[in-house]
Amino acid sequence: MEKKKSLSKRETIREERRRKEQRNKLLIIGAATVVAVVLGTILIVPSLINANAPVGEIVQITPVAHPMEDGRALGQADAKVTVEVYEDFQCIACKGFSETIEPLVIQNYVETGQVRYVFKHYPFLDDRSSIKESDQAANASMCALEQGRFWDYHAILFANFGEGSGAYTDKRLEAYADSLGLDLAEFNACYKDKRYNDDIQQDLADGTTLGVTGTPTVYVNGKRAGREGFVATIEEISLLIEQELAASGS
Repeated sequence: MEKKKSLSKRETIREERRRKEQRNKLLIIGAATVVAVVLGTILIVPSLINANAPVGEIVQITPVAHPMEDGRALGQADAKVTVEVYEDFQCIACKGFSETIEPLVIQNYVETGQVRYVFKHYPFLDDRSSIKESDQAANASMCALEQGRFWDYHAILFANFGEGSGAYTDKRLEAYADSLGLDLAEFNACYKDKRYNDDIQQDLADGTTLGVTGTPTVYVNGKRAGREGFVATIEEISLLIEQELAASGS
């Protein structure tokens, strides 16, 4: 009799343990479901807001001729010196650089045939954001490049600059393309497919290998102009260009 009671007690304990394990499993599944829903909301809602945001006012630009334009490069392909500039379209310092220093480099060295000037993508300012406007702007600029208008699109992006302000939503990026007279069907197909994502990622990888940690970062024949953490001045860039030209015998 005592043996049966002992057996019954063990079975009761096992049954309680089994029920407790089942409850714990249900709680874990429930918690995982809640987390998945929350994460889904965090990821999806910003995308919906981005897609449905109104276009708003757009700053127009007047397209200008660019010396020996070749995609993201300006200048002669066989120039003795190559200047590469890593930028993020959401970077306020890049906007300033493109409007003040870049024109001087182009005027003094690119137009004279001494330098080939190349824009490099380094979209990193949205790395911790669910709304990827740096990436979206880079993607859109490459779709403009596909139609031979990279530099005009580059200009209109900075003319409408606004870090994290919704300046580079899908609709606004399309509106910029429309204002430049691009073929919107081709632009939108390219943009949706992220057709040039590999090129952008390669720029990021190249910049990281070189030691880029911020934007704009300027390299002259692979040598960094200026100090890390500071925007290179026209004097610093010019000095390095002149040194490289002298070394090449130009």
